[in-house]
Order: sequence, then structure tokens, then C-alpha cells
Amino acid sequence: MNDYLGTYEATLILLVVAILAHEPFRWLGLYLGRQISPDSEIFVWVRAVATSLVAALVARLLLFPAGELASVDLWIRVLAGVSGGVIYFAARRHMPAGVCGAAIVLIAAELITK
Repeated sequence: MNDYLGTYEATLILLVVAILAHEPFRWLGLYLGRQISPDSEIFVWVRAVATSLVAALVARLLLFPAGELASVDLWIRVLAGVSGGVIYFAARRHMPAGVCGAAIVLIAAELITK
């Protein structure tokens, strides 16, 4: 019972610290960014940086996975990544659709091959 309470308390502390470290910057960004035109050079640059970070994260997950994803075959990870990209563009650049589609393909392919 003590181990559970210790884990729960540690998780709660981490959650509170993460919120306190993260949220002020989100609100500051919202406040400062509301006056920036979506067509401005700075906004285009920020969007390009954000897109490149997402692309790098996806590439890292596909090529150098960690945890349970490392046990999934490379071809299944690549199939899920390509499927997610196709779904993303088919859904008119809707990021949640691409992510959910890739996850569904990854899980389905892994279940079929086992």
C-alpha cells in the first residue's frame, strides 16, 4: 500500500510541477501571439519550425523507437507512418485524423501479424 501512495504522490507532484512550468508560457504565447498576423513572416517561420519538429519526432519514432514500439517490426512502423501521412492529406491536413489513422494501422497490423 505504501508503494502505491508513494507512486501516486510522486505522479501528482510531477503533474503540478509540469503544469506550473508549462502553462505560464502558453498563456504568454497566447497573449503575445494574438496580435501577429497569420500571414506574417514570423508566423510562417514558427509554423515551419513546428512542422519540422513533428517530422523529426515521427522519423525518430519510426527509425529509433523506444519501449514497446521497439518490438514492432520496421515495416509495420513504416506502413503506419505512410498511412498516417496519406490519411492526413486525405483529411485536408487534419493532424488528429493522421495520428489516429496511423495508430489504428499500427495496432491492426501488429495484431494481424501476431
